[in-house]
Amino acid sequence: MQLDWFPLWLSLRVAALSTVIAFFGGLALAYVLANRQFRWKEVIDAAVTLPLVLPPTVLGYYLLVVLGRQSPLGKMFEGIFGSPLVFTWKAAVVAALFHAGPLLIKSSRAALESVDRSYERAARNLGATEWRVFWRVSLPLAWRSILAAVVLAFARALGDFGITIMIAGNIPGRTQTVAVAIYDAVESGNGMLARTLVLVISAVALLVLSIANRLGAKRFGSTYTPV
Repeated sequence: MQLDWFPLWLSLRVAALSTVIAFFGGLALAYVLANRQFRWKEVIDAAVTLPLVLPPTVLGYYLLVVLGRQSPLGKMFEGIFGSPLVFTWKAAVVAALFHAGPLLIKSSRAALESVDRSYERAARNLGATEWRVFWRVSLPLAWRSILAAVVLAFARALGDFGITIMIAGNIPGRTQTVAVAIYDAVESGNGMLARTLVLVISAVALLVLSIANRLGAKRFGSTYTPV
């Protein structure tokens, strides 16, 4: 039996792209939530947490309504790019972003809040701007935990099923990610394909989680050196 590796490569591409987007957008939001006090802070934090507790199909339905061809955003996207967003591989990226982004934001916020504030205050007293404090003080002190969060977000994005099948569908060779391909193989009675894909994605996930655990262990490991 010849295996079609397209679902695996698509899943890796979708997970990588969604993780990059989540990193740059999510890190900024995590910094604001960790270092600023404002009126709607808890509401925004609750909105970030919501995708972690809602069923994936509910999130998929929300996105289908918001990004569908008849919605304002869907019409805008189609007008700019000449094709609809839903039921394309780009929709799979959006699905993975909503599946993994909240985990990255929450973990990055916790990492930034664990930074010793005295270092940040010292930098500000020496005249450093907030931008410089973030890049030269906060981020270097928290980078291992943040990188571990990025790796975990990638692993979570890799395994999304519910949101993806709602807004990207199950189109072989176009939008069929590995999670959807496993479901499709089981439904069609192709046990060999299902077992092979399960073993492959499990091995990839195990490798990714091992990397995340190693980063976390180095972050919180002992720094004592015997004399």
